[in-house]
Amino acid sequence: MERDPRVCVMGEDVGHYGGSYKVTKGLATKFGDLRVLDTPIAENSFTGMGIGAAMTGLRPVVEGMNMGFLLLAFNQISNNCGMLHYTSGGQFTIPIVIRGPGGVGRQLGAEHSQRLESYFQSIPGIQMVACSTPYNAKGFMKAAIRSENPVILFEHVLLYNLKERIPDEDYICNLEEAEMVRPGEHVTILTYSRMRYHVMQAAKTLVNKGYDPEVIDIRSLKPFDLYTIGNSVKKTHRVLIVEECMRTGGIGASLIAAITENFNDYLDAPIMCLSSQDVPTPYAGTLEEWTVVQPAQIVAAVEQLCQ
Repeated sequence: MERDPRVCVMGEDVGHYGGSYKVTKGLATKFGDLRVLDTPIAENSFTGMGIGAAMTGLRPVVEGMNMGFLLLAFNQISNNCGMLHYTSGGQFTIPIVIRGPGGVGRQLGAEHSQRLESYFQSIPGIQMVACSTPYNAKGFMKAAIRSENPVILFEHVLLYNLKERIPDEDYICNLEEAEMVRPGEHVTILTYSRMRYHVMQAAKTLVNKGYDPEVIDIRSLKPFDLYTIGNSVKKTHRVLIVEECMRTGGIGASLIAAITENFNDYLDAPIMCLSSQDVPTPYAGTLEEWTVVQPAQIVAAVEQLCQ
């Protein structure tokens, strides 16, 4: 915001309250109420306002207090945000960032435990990225703001407390590039967001059992980085996908289709996918845990794949 006066933030409680997870803490004091705009509880309206602001040359960052609330703005995101560049014949660009907390938290209930990447992935004209570390959260945010395309940035409610030393100098992350988290030889594990940490926890157990998993944080949910993914598949010949998204119509399903279409000849075993169960997320903590992939399931899946 210091670098570019066109950048503004809007959403529920993003101003003097600092956001529901304090992502915008202190910005209203620094940049004023017009550049850090508190909105009514009207997602469809303020998302449309952000899209209109982007059409006129601003670079808005629209926060959904919880990503589940953005279902109320689905019409704006799909029919306007993703398509106006095309339907206007290229007269308008929509350099907007839509971001907010999502995923399964700790007993937030079904409505506040949504994973909207599966909803938004089929909208043409939109890029989607999921941050998983403080380093890539900052890098993706800067890259998304500077992009000429509409970008949806998925943040996970349980990752806000992560700490990491990040560079003082300016940097951005490539919005279309996966991250090689752990090189390996035996199996490719594709994951993103919070599941990265479940996978790495499982990887420690797998290494002790003699397996050498390659872990890739895909990060870019649309488009996929098929170059990085493909090189890994050609090396390991086995693929396990671990996601928090729903099994039916999720990111994992799209990944399976892309890998099968492009790298099927390199596979020595069917692709396995571990996803959340197709049920509303329970409020009870024990039941909530059962709906989400756990490290022990990842270990068992790799053992089965590598038989």
